[in-house]
Amino acid sequence: MVKIGANGSSSSSLVVVRGLGKKYHRGSEDLHVLQGIDLSIDAGEFVAFMGPSGSGKTTLLNLLGGLDVPSTGSITVAGDEITRLSGPRLTRWRARHVGFVFQMYNLLPVLSAFRNVELPLLLTRLSADERRRRVETALRVVGLQDRGGHKPGELSGGQQQRVAIARAIVADPTFLLCDEPTGDLDRKSADEILDLLELLVSEFKKTILMVTHDPRAAERAHATMHLDKGLLTQ
Repeated sequence: MVKIGANGSSSSSLVVVRGLGKKYHRGSEDLHVLQGIDLSIDAGEFVAFMGPSGSGKTTLLNLLGGLDVPSTGSITVAGDEITRLSGPRLTRWRARHVGFVFQMYNLLPVLSAFRNVELPLLLTRLSADERRRRVETALRVVGLQDRGGHKPGELSGGQQQRVAIARAIVADPTFLLCDEPTGDLDRKSADEILDLLELLVSEFKKTILMVTHDPRAAERAHATMHLDKGLLTQ
């Protein structure tokens, strides 16, 4: 279940956000991007965040993934208060718990799909055989088991995003953060990616937090949160 408000958390909540705020300094002004956000998300949820450009959606996603630090408040994921972590500890936490999916795929063009998916595992102590097994499993989950040797330029946009999703799940993260995952795709490819995200939730029990401008994408989620001027509503 997804709950807004400081009294909404429970022992089953995977993500607990309390009093979260983020501001940037612009000259002599403070720009408040997020203001006092309270939010709880249970494991296995698929949540969409919508709102106008500049409303703070991507900032919130970056904070939840440990890519940025808040100005105020706390974020706790699976019992770890990540706002207390810094440097190497935060890097290790992020590598273990978060899978990122971006609008523009962020694949390395000189590497094959297999090698792109393998990249997060190179930071672990897994053997080459175990890395290969995990990459093959991830590619099979996204339906690209026969495309491992292809480079990104040899794949369609939808296939590239599937490779990116395979890379995001290959280390079996606690949750996935998807920033406009269908924003660069045609409708058919977008629907196929959304089908895949739904599969990851229903069959593999993944938790997915997705930023999107697309109402049809948001309809696939269990819950939709709206951000406007740094404030969060349902």
